[in-house]
Amino acid sequence: MHHLIIRGMLVGIVAGLLAFGFAKIFGEPQVDRAIAFESAEAKAKGEAPDEELVSRQVQASIGLLTGVVVYGSALGGLFAIAFAACYGRFTKLSVKSAAALIALLGFIAVYVVPYLKYPANPPSVGEPATIGMRTGLYFSMIVISLIAMVAAVSLKRLSEKRLGRWNATVLGGVAFLVLIAIAQIALPAINEVPGEFPASTLWQFRLASLGIQAVLWTVIGLLFGELTDRSLRGGISRSA
Repeated sequence: MHHLIIRGMLVGIVAGLLAFGFAKIFGEPQVDRAIAFESAEAKAKGEAPDEELVSRQVQASIGLLTGVVVYGSALGGLFAIAFAACYGRFTKLSVKSAAALIALLGFIAVYVVPYLKYPANPPSVGEPATIGMRTGLYFSMIVISLIAMVAAVSLKRLSEKRLGRWNATVLGGVAFLVLIAIAQIALPAINEVPGEFPASTLWQFRLASLGIQAVLWTVIGLLFGELTDRSLRGGISRSA
């Protein structure tokens, strides 16, 4: 088990490095535009700009690199645990296919679903007084999404013998969508983006945020599956 976790963390570091490159190219320019907008707004109102505890140069370089790599490593370790818990129990897929499927489902449950309800905003957007509430709601959406995903997969597995694989998969998917729709409606909406904020900057920032997560989950799923498959094949060859 610990070998899987170490492998997952190392794969996560690789994914973090690639995600850092993606963020530098596609994400950071949008952050700079958002900060410039905030500074212009503060100047127009005669307000003094907030004092930077860490320079923007450090934030966009070593700070971003450290944050993304640490996040990727942690995500890779958690992915390895999820793989160990699911492989051979919920699916008869090959190692590579199982890892790719788990990564896809994880990406949907952990990021895409919460993102649809509470999409990412640039650092300058949002009221500081509501950050605790916004964080709590976002993580609540993650928990609900994960529970709904586990419930949907379990329903698919339990009904497969009676309904067949295709119908059971459709049933599980519909159940997931229904649970998520209820949660999306029940949880309060948050919209703190100023009306005058450039729509193109907001849209490009959100696409970049989605892209960063897609890079992380894709690299972790594919690379972890490849390395784990090679490791298992190597073990079988040596035992033979």
